[in-house]
Amino acid sequence: MNSVSSAVSAVIEDSAGRVLLARQRQGHRLWSLPGGAVRPGESPVDALIRDLRTDTGLEIQIMDLVGLYHLTGDACGEGVPDLVVHVFRALVIAGEAAVNAPGRIARLTWSDPKALPEPLTATARIAITDALSGHSGVVRDVERDCEPEIPEAV
Repeated sequence: MNSVSSAVSAVIEDSAGRVLLARQRQGHRLWSLPGGAVRPGESPVDALIRDLRTDTGLEIQIMDLVGLYHLTGDACGEGVPDLVVHVFRALVIAGEAAVNAPGRIARLTWSDPKALPEPLTATARIAITDALSGHSGVVRDVERDCEPEIPEAV
């Protein structure tokens, strides 16, 4: 039986309909929705507000829960824990998106949902589609993608 970790992320749109994405600094440097891990004793709502403030400088208002996404599969190798991601729909109420956690995030960008950058996490791809289709409260199992090759530094 796999252990299960809990994480949070947010689908945040700007006035032009673009979504905020974060490029991970570590691992396979995937594009993902901004967010992070839920700490012991912390609620998913509090975790998201903390992570967005810390990592991006944004103050957000959570509008609703897009869904719970159970990320599973061995595409990253055996022994990788399952992850339950609480994906919320949120609005920016103050601040400008900036990389405030350079150890975790390499870059932030506002992307057209019809031209999302790759490689993108499987959870982000499905959650963005759900959010922009107006879905709320979905529960989905998501299979991990095979991790992309990391190009060697030049």
